[in-house]
Amino acid sequence: MIPTQTQSSFLTEDFLLHTDFAKILYHDYAKNLPIIDYHNHLPPAEIAQNRQFENISKIWLAGDHYKWRAMRTLGISEKFITGDASDTEKFDKWAYTVPYTMRNPLYHWTHMELRRYFGVDELLTSANATEVYLHTSEMLQNQEFRAQGLLERMKVEVVCSTDDPADSLEHHVDYFYANGKVKLYPAFRPDKSFAIENPESYKSYLNRLGSAAGFEISSFDLLIEALSNRIDFFHTMGCRLSDHGLENLVYSSETKLSADSILIKVLRGNIPSVEEVEYFKFKVLKKLCKIYHAKGWVQQFHLGALRNTNTRMLRVLGPDTGFDSIGDFDQAKAMAAFLNELDSSDQLTKTILYNLNPRDNEVLASMIGNFNDGSVKGKVQFGSGWWYLDQKDGMEKQINALSNMGLISCFIGMLTDSRSFLSFPRHEYFRRILCNLIGKDVENGELPWDEKWLGQLVTDICYQNAKNYFDFSPSNYKL
Repeated sequence: MIPTQTQSSFLTEDFLLHTDFAKILYHDYAKNLPIIDYHNHLPPAEIAQNRQFENISKIWLAGDHYKWRAMRTLGISEKFITGDASDTEKFDKWAYTVPYTMRNPLYHWTHMELRRYFGVDELLTSANATEVYLHTSEMLQNQEFRAQGLLERMKVEVVCSTDDPADSLEHHVDYFYANGKVKLYPAFRPDKSFAIENPESYKSYLNRLGSAAGFEISSFDLLIEALSNRIDFFHTMGCRLSDHGLENLVYSSETKLSADSILIKVLRGNIPSVEEVEYFKFKVLKKLCKIYHAKGWVQQFHLGALRNTNTRMLRVLGPDTGFDSIGDFDQAKAMAAFLNELDSSDQLTKTILYNLNPRDNEVLASMIGNFNDGSVKGKVQFGSGWWYLDQKDGMEKQINALSNMGLISCFIGMLTDSRSFLSFPRHEYFRRILCNLIGKDVENGELPWDEKWLGQLVTDICYQNAKNYFDFSPSNYKL
């Protein structure tokens, strides 16, 4: 066992809790609540197969573009990031990097994860890299440190994967019959169904989607039928929410264009115009959102990422490897028009809006109030700090904007949005930050010292609101 040193000098039991009331809220109300993680990118196969990770590098460094960006910034060769270096060499380079990440959330996350999962109380550096590597890798060989055990260790109650409409969901089926303790549900991510910018890749995708639906897709109506078919299938598998990654929500009032004509043009290999791309995306999204409403699903929109900015590295490493950033897209006008289009026929389902540019915090915080109609508590949500904003400053700004312009008491809280089984202490991070903000208000005399009421508010935000908002139930499966 690794000897205890002084990570505890900053990562104490009262980490981020700066008032007595904040400590009460966290330790007595938030700390031990279960986790409903309604958006992440964990591979369902690894959950269903209860993967055992060979070492700490496999579970902690592989696929984590947050860490990759930091290492590249420090001048570390790609060989030790995504290249052919050994797992021990890659871990050594990460351990070397960690002290340089101070004031980046990676420094907090790294040490929270080492402590919460492995009991490691040392600050990770090059000096103890080998010892930490051997200790954690040995623990990963124990049954309780396989994929499912790691989720249970963090009190995860529900986890939602992110799945393409053409996916078979075979691993969800396997996991269902394995009767795992943590509930695993798919989430419908149809971005590729309207990505017509590249005709060749789009035609290839339609072949895959058509195969899953059981018929060839040769028209716009058949595309929507195929997507509806897959929504029905996802619904039988317990899916109750969709997700979309967009630069911005789109709206088109164009009457001269035809979605069917655009699709046929693309199927013939012709590149559509910018206007045609926007129109087609709007028509598909509008149809999808009305189906979600009929199904009683929640829809999520992740807005504002500028993706694949480095074409050289895209060619070498592919997408989702750490070369995306915050975009500065206009959001408000088209967002309002799109949501209004659905609401005008009372077909706007429960909706979560996430922004990546912090300049849009108040835009979203005020926008949700336009479409909360009293039918559902918190029907339209301003989602938690996402991606570059899921750090202390980003979370505080999101919470404050929502508090000032809406009702933080109706907020459905945090998610991981991660590909790592070791990322769940981010819920703890969020809970500590939330309790600290409320605790400061109490200390400043801006809120009453009402432990029972504020404790219930924290419980709701961290767990109960999400539990009530989503229709997650084992009976949802129709297998």
